Amino acid sequence: MMKTESDRKTQTDFSAFPPSSSRPRAPLWAKLVATFFGIGLLHPGPGSWGSAATVLLWWLLSGWINPHWQAAAAFFLATTAVLVGIPAATRMARVTGLKDPQFVVIDEVAGQLISLIAVPVSWKSMLLGFILFRGFDIVKPPPVRQLEHLREGIGIVLDDVGAGLCALAIMQLVLHFGLLPR
Repeated sequence: MMKTESDRKTQTDFSAFPPSSSRPRAPLWAKLVATFFGIGLLHPGPGSWGSAATVLLWWLLSGWINPHWQAAAAFFLATTAVLVGIPAATRMARVTGLKDPQFVVIDEVAGQLISLIAVPVSWKSMLLGFILFRGFDIVKPPPVRQLEHLREGIGIVLDDVGAGLCALAIMQLVLHFGLLPR
């Protein structure tokens, strides 16, 4: 049975999109980065899996980082995810012909890390950061929604950066008003 264009847009497994002769093949580094080492291939909800993996990895990694340096480390990791994620997401979008392939979750990694910058590591703060980021990422309030209209990997990643910044702002307010322990 031949797949229609609308059928292709709903698929999330990048192996379902053999590259056509007019499209370049994605290098392995782009596949690994874009899917966050395969996390983006999990179903259902690859974006939620990407965010959950990020929270879990940050929880584990932060135990090895002096609390004084955790905010800087989260900022560095988020910046790295953005800078490496944009070209990886661009390559995967080109290979699949999709504007924002669901299996590309490096954007969730970047946004989720942003939401946790300067946030004390506790199960309550990690859970709240996860919920806030996923909420903003799904709802995409203005101006976050406008960011996804940017071209290729820039739009794929920056709308999640915007969602992460919104979640970070709420997290900082919650911490400021003592609704979560520092």
